[in-house]
Amino acid sequence: MTAQHIVRSYDEELKRLTNAIVEMGGSAESQLDQAIQAVAKRDSELAGRVVRNDSAIDQLEEVVQSQTVRLLALRQPVARDLRDILAAIKIASDIERIGDLAANIAKRAIALNQSAPVRPVAAVPRMGRLAQQAIKDVIDAYVEHDARKAIAVWQRDDDLDDLTSSLFRELLTYMMEDPRSISPCAHLLFIAKNIERIGDHATNIAETVHFLVIGQRPASARPKGDTSSYEVVEPPPDSGGAPEGRGDR
Repeated sequence: MTAQHIVRSYDEELKRLTNAIVEMGGSAESQLDQAIQAVAKRDSELAGRVVRNDSAIDQLEEVVQSQTVRLLALRQPVARDLRDILAAIKIASDIERIGDLAANIAKRAIALNQSAPVRPVAAVPRMGRLAQQAIKDVIDAYVEHDARKAIAVWQRDDDLDDLTSSLFRELLTYMMEDPRSISPCAHLLFIAKNIERIGDHATNIAETVHFLVIGQRPASARPKGDTSSYEVVEPPPDSGGAPEGRGDR
């Protein structure tokens, strides 16, 4: 086997690995899109399809793992080639988690549809669009080996965090004003957190792409604007701390 043939064969294997990652990313983005639609349109049938289709992303991750093990065992890559393979392993893991989170959103959508609609659900599609764009852009950055595009995704994570914190405040207020909304709003809280976590995984991928291209992680600390864990909303002044008709006796 000539050296030229070996190089061409190796390049083809790396290309197949990249294609598998791209397919995973496209599937995860589609899963998120459908899960958000299921929430916005109260479509439990669509949500059920998202849950069932999650296994397809898991199978693609197994393909990536198999390909990377083969490349490591047979090619014994070093330097940039080794970074390519290690990056693929890490990116596939993050995409698989994105798929899991999209399926979790779909499950919450099914539960949410058992209750009357609540106003804060209108914020979910906007959050979903930001997360979808992050997935698309970071996969493009991976394919193009574009560190600047990856950093742009990394820096935009703050926008999704801000929306998460804002929705948390709105939901907490809504639940205190109307106890009947507690159940659906609780599901929305989990949906919002799942979308925010999807943004975190897109940011993880951005850091991996930066390492792949530059050879090091981003120099500055990761931007983080989600304050939902610290949110405290005071009850309305006239609530008296007890539901109507259940005051002191």
